[in-house]
Amino acid sequence: MKLAVIILSLINGTYMLIDGIYVIMNKKYIGPEKPGPWANIFSYFNIDVFKLGPLFIVFGLAWICFALAYLYNMSYAFVLGMIMALTTIWYLPFGTIISLIVLALIFIIKI
Repeated sequence: MKLAVIILSLINGTYMLIDGIYVIMNKKYIGPEKPGPWANIFSYFNIDVFKLGPLFIVFGLAWICFALAYLYNMSYAFVLGMIMALTTIWYLPFGTIISLIVLALIFIIKI
């Protein structure tokens, strides 16, 4: 189960990192012209989703840091994992699914 947490975290982190860099360079996200359902959440608050590249980069790097911290059993890994999973639940649908799975797995492993 620990390996699943690490792999899912690296997938999510790498994708967010690449997507963040991509949107900064191309003014669009990877995939269709219209971003996923997560964009509706930000649009509701009048936030231009095409200016969120730096946020995606930070989240991507944080997910990768969590994966490494979890791999090496760092004392802060559990808390960082909870923070990352809870703060990226908005990333519908892909990030939401990964966040919920990672959150459940780190709790199961912790018990």
